[in-house]
Amino acid sequence: MSNAPLNSILVDWRRALHEYPELGFTEYVTTYRVGKELEALGFTVFLGKEALSSESRKGVPRESILHKQEQAAREWGVEEEWLNAMKGGHTGLVATWETGRPGPHKAFRFDIDALPINETKDPSHIPFHKGFHSKVDGVMHACGHDGHTAIGVALAHFISREQDALSGKLTLLFQPAEEGGRGAKAMTDQGWLHNVDEFYTGHIGIHSMPVGTVGASVKGFLASSKMNVTYKGRSAHAGMKPEEGRNALLAAATASTQLYAIPRHSGGASRVNVGRLEAGSGRNVIADHGYLELETRGENHEVHCFVHDEATRMIRSVADLYDVSCEIDEVGETSSFSCSEEAVEWIKEWGRDSPVIEEIIPVVSVSGSEDASFMVNEVKGHDGIATYMLFGTPLAAGHHHPSFDFDEGALAVALDMYITIAKGGTGDAKVARRNVTTIESND
Repeated sequence: MSNAPLNSILVDWRRALHEYPELGFTEYVTTYRVGKELEALGFTVFLGKEALSSESRKGVPRESILHKQEQAAREWGVEEEWLNAMKGGHTGLVATWETGRPGPHKAFRFDIDALPINETKDPSHIPFHKGFHSKVDGVMHACGHDGHTAIGVALAHFISREQDALSGKLTLLFQPAEEGGRGAKAMTDQGWLHNVDEFYTGHIGIHSMPVGTVGASVKGFLASSKMNVTYKGRSAHAGMKPEEGRNALLAAATASTQLYAIPRHSGGASRVNVGRLEAGSGRNVIADHGYLELETRGENHEVHCFVHDEATRMIRSVADLYDVSCEIDEVGETSSFSCSEEAVEWIKEWGRDSPVIEEIIPVVSVSGSEDASFMVNEVKGHDGIATYMLFGTPLAAGHHHPSFDFDEGALAVALDMYITIAKGGTGDAKVARRNVTTIESND
């Protein structure tokens, strides 16, 4: 077990993970690295189908992609026993720690996946300047999940070192495939949140805020669905026999514009976006295939169901209009949620004496979507307490941007908050914090 200072663990892990990013349900190396570390610390680690419900996963990559990434993980050095457990995109893990003393069951979630983005090689970009930029073409940690994972590993070190200061049960969920809303429900449906009294998760950034700022809760995340739509028609020569064709390109193009005509809803905000459109094979060929990737969002369950159902109806109606077939693949989803007011009050109280937390904002307004919604709602549905926090950092570039980066000082702030939560806000926190000093800015 490493005796390195926790702040060193934070930075070393963040940078190592940043260099080797992996997309959702292919995080074989990341899962292995984290799992081996937690096993050495004394945690009980659950992998593969023990960690998540196979049937509840959405948007799992094609078998050929999974096989390629499994082979890459094998070449990297992942043990065969671990690869067998994760085979077929069963990445992510759950780690538990029983203190043997009465107390609440607290769960902490950390997302581990990256994004299909080419990281910039601009000399002003800190990861490139300092040599820890992505070494995987076309894949990048452009949302801070490398930092989240590093925080989870450092929290595990604290739990192992300071176990005598803790009580109850602690569960750490290292969740795959957050991007696209694909992984949290699979862990939730496996039952890991059923008996949890308190649930905590969070995100670095989202808004550009000073390091030292903690948002104790959020409001505004939208329920969402992610759909891939395939239209199949009939090819024909566009000049000689156009009447024999069934134009899937026109179907896809019509759907992509008409989806934006879905009416607004009086019950709250709604969104629809077509992010990808592909069709056809040549200028003189009636297109026999069309493909769309889109998403719908709503402020609450009622609004989102309306938008989703209208989008589905419109997609199928367009297929009828052009006499083509249509397949809709639901590849991701999130729910709306609200944070527990009790958790906000606890965090405000517990963070008051922190040496690294400068300000605690009770509620921060956000947008977008988050699949941790399923975990929050599961815990609250069983009378537990749950919240989603934000950890401030300046953002030179937005999330999901090739130049995304965050101030690594935010790592120590987030870890300090999680440590205080793990301790329950009671007792002397000096022992816990003596190894967590403010990390110098990476500007």
